[in-house]
Amino acid sequence: MISFSVYDIIALTIFFLFLITIGFYFGRNSKNDVEDFFLSSRQVGLVLFVMTNVATWYGGILGVGEFVFRYGLLSWTTQGLPYYIFALGFAFLFAKKIRETNIATLPDKIFFTYGQSTAAISGFFIFVLTLPAPYLLMTAYLFETIFGLNYFAALLLAAIVSSVYIIKGGYRADLYTDVFLFIVMFVGFGIGAFIVANNFGGLDFLMNHLPDSHLRFDGGASPTYILAWFLIALWTFVDPGFYQRVSSAKNSKIAFWGIVISIFFWFLFDFLTTTFGLYSKAVLQDLPNPVLSFPILADRVLSPGIKGIFFAAMFATIISTLNSFLILSGAAFSKDFIQRLYPKEIKKIESKTNFISIGIISSLLISIIFCLIAKSVVEIWYIIGSVCVPGLLFVTLGSFYDVFKGDQKYANKMLIVSFIFSLGWFILRNIFKEIELLNTIEPMLVGLSVSFTILLINKFLN
Repeated sequence: MISFSVYDIIALTIFFLFLITIGFYFGRNSKNDVEDFFLSSRQVGLVLFVMTNVATWYGGILGVGEFVFRYGLLSWTTQGLPYYIFALGFAFLFAKKIRETNIATLPDKIFFTYGQSTAAISGFFIFVLTLPAPYLLMTAYLFETIFGLNYFAALLLAAIVSSVYIIKGGYRADLYTDVFLFIVMFVGFGIGAFIVANNFGGLDFLMNHLPDSHLRFDGGASPTYILAWFLIALWTFVDPGFYQRVSSAKNSKIAFWGIVISIFFWFLFDFLTTTFGLYSKAVLQDLPNPVLSFPILADRVLSPGIKGIFFAAMFATIISTLNSFLILSGAAFSKDFIQRLYPKEIKKIESKTNFISIGIISSLLISIIFCLIAKSVVEIWYIIGSVCVPGLLFVTLGSFYDVFKGDQKYANKMLIVSFIFSLGWFILRNIFKEIELLNTIEPMLVGLSVSFTILLINKFLN
């Protein structure tokens, strides 16, 4: 359990009071229609776009701490660099097309291209992709560490704190809380990185106290492992958060430049968190649970009050993404999956925003179950990305570019068969760990190969 002074408690109390107050205040006027609840009436300007895009996209702070502690700079190579590249690709390839079509979600675009069944299947996979389980897990870990709660109680508290104003206020509440969270996360990690570097010394200290592999960008990992993470970063092209934010922008110019400017802030924040992570390994050396490397180093090094601000920054980084994923997963579950399956029945519901709120609650409950099964943040990212992205990638590309487009029957096969093969490969490699082939070839590669093969068959037969 982390020891906190009264100054730390005050800092954290002020943080949560501001967070909830801002969420309720700006979400109070959310209108009772889907476009306002989910897109803030498509009136988001450049500054608001960038701040919420940066805060939302960067949420896995304890996962980053775990990754840097275990593998050093490999964390930046796999969790930073590929996402800059694919985010830039998204800006050039999709931003203008998305904003000018006035779609609300990615399955909307898939529906207009392939039809109802493909949109429903895509909606289910996007629901899985946007489950806030990794971020709920990290928030729970912090509550568990700070207050000494049992794991299940910490999960429930994390779910309540992150959802109370989102269920009512929707995207408008999320936007303005993200502005506050953006400021807190940069201030907190900026102070934390400066203090640890000043206390222990610069590069010489790290070189003398870290394994050599930690200061290599490949981290000693195999090329296929690094490639797998680059392929998982293709998630960017099917990330429903990007589609939501681009669709909510006032125009396509704001959407394009908002993404480009965001990359600079992601790089800056990655620098701060990777620096703090390298010092955590150099100072702490061995930890039974590396997920808690950031909190434990902060407890040992930061002074009263400053520690509270740093913990607020960790909460800010996680909750900004948790909030957004709650809205996205709620919409994917209700609007893009259930409504596609039962369109006539759902039309009878008077308030579609209430229906999305039901989706948000369902997402929370499923995420809690997920967190009880898989307790590693990196493991959750790896599994979800490996099994859901392969089919969605080519179906998404086909909805924008004809060269990747197939008919509905083959689009459905790409989604389902690639999922089965990726998941099956993942299960087999964990059962038969001694078989080198299974462990050399990543599940993501298997799924992409299957999906691409189905696309080629479709093109050849037609």
